Amino acid sequence: MADHLRGGGEAASAEPMPEAIEAHLPPDAAESPRGAHAASSDDGALGVPTFLIDAAEPAPAPEPAPAPEPAPVVEMADVTPVAVDPASYAPVSQMPPQPVVDVRPQVSVPPVAPRPAPQVSAQPGPVRAVTASVSPEAQAADLGYTPHGLYSSLGSEENAPQVNRNLEPTISMRNVTKIYPAQPNKPALEDVSLDIYPGEFVFIVGHSGSGKSTFLRLLTRELKVTSGEILVAGQSLTKMRNWKVPFLRRQIGCVFQDFKLLQDRTTYENVAFSLECIGKPKAVIEVQVPEVLRLVGLEDKMDLFPDQLSGGEQQRVSVARAMVNRPPLLICDEPTGNLDPAISLGIMRLLEAINKNGTTVIMATHDREMVDSMRKRVVALENGHLVRDQERGGYGYYGAL
Repeated sequence: MADHLRGGGEAASAEPMPEAIEAHLPPDAAESPRGAHAASSDDGALGVPTFLIDAAEPAPAPEPAPAPEPAPVVEMADVTPVAVDPASYAPVSQMPPQPVVDVRPQVSVPPVAPRPAPQVSAQPGPVRAVTASVSPEAQAADLGYTPHGLYSSLGSEENAPQVNRNLEPTISMRNVTKIYPAQPNKPALEDVSLDIYPGEFVFIVGHSGSGKSTFLRLLTRELKVTSGEILVAGQSLTKMRNWKVPFLRRQIGCVFQDFKLLQDRTTYENVAFSLECIGKPKAVIEVQVPEVLRLVGLEDKMDLFPDQLSGGEQQRVSVARAMVNRPPLLICDEPTGNLDPAISLGIMRLLEAINKNGTTVIMATHDREMVDSMRKRVVALENGHLVRDQERGGYGYYGAL
């Protein structure tokens, strides 16, 4: 065997292949040297087992696919044309209509019985007359509407001062016009005329820039009118000399939005300062100051400085200082503008009590709820013009811009 693998010597003689194996081999397998060697293997390692040879069947050879037949060639000369009669076809417009089939689902709706008409009584009920009003708030007042808000307890007619319009007015304005040099073409007030009588409580309302502050400063003679005439307590501010102005202001109490208290003086000293400026004796001061502080509820805080007081307490000191001299006229420039609603209610109760004692109160404000609840006289300004003067009026739509 080694000599055969090395290529030397002669190959072993081949024994004849069994007929069973030879029948299953290709025709040329027995003749090839590899087939002869495989067939002559005596140890069976390279031979095919007998049971595999008996069980194996030759696979059938696939049949070739038939070739497609060529399509017949038709000559145009062999085609016979068919004659068509146009009369056999009807036009579309003359065709019978086709039935339309509704494919939507059919839903049955039960009939609805008509509702009976409401019975209207032939006898009309009582009709309440409504007077014409400028604002919706005034119409509500005419209908008897009473607002229920924070200030609903104010504005009652009980113990209210009776306004006598036959007396001389506390304030009388006739065709008053005020023009600032910086805005010569836009008057701050133009042709304003009204009368305010003793004991009245008047609200001045209007949006910012409408002329409220100018109106109040003209009453204290901080400003002079451009044209027209103003009378306060019977004195003409147009013709008044400057040295008489301090005597006029002794009859006017002022309450400001920013309090304007002396920070280096106590509560007692701030109120007493108003009396000292007009020359009141010390004995009068010692009696009137504790009395007015008790009225505003600050009798136990007379020795405290302004920075030791709350905002509402400082405004009470300002009110006490304005009324300690019992002036016939009290001017308030938004006294509740920097206060919360609860403290504002206390200030308004205080001002209402002062008014019930006969003092004329003029107050500029933006508080809609306050004006609507108290139902006092309302004077509305807009762009320097007097647009409304109403008894027991409401705020209206001013201040919304």
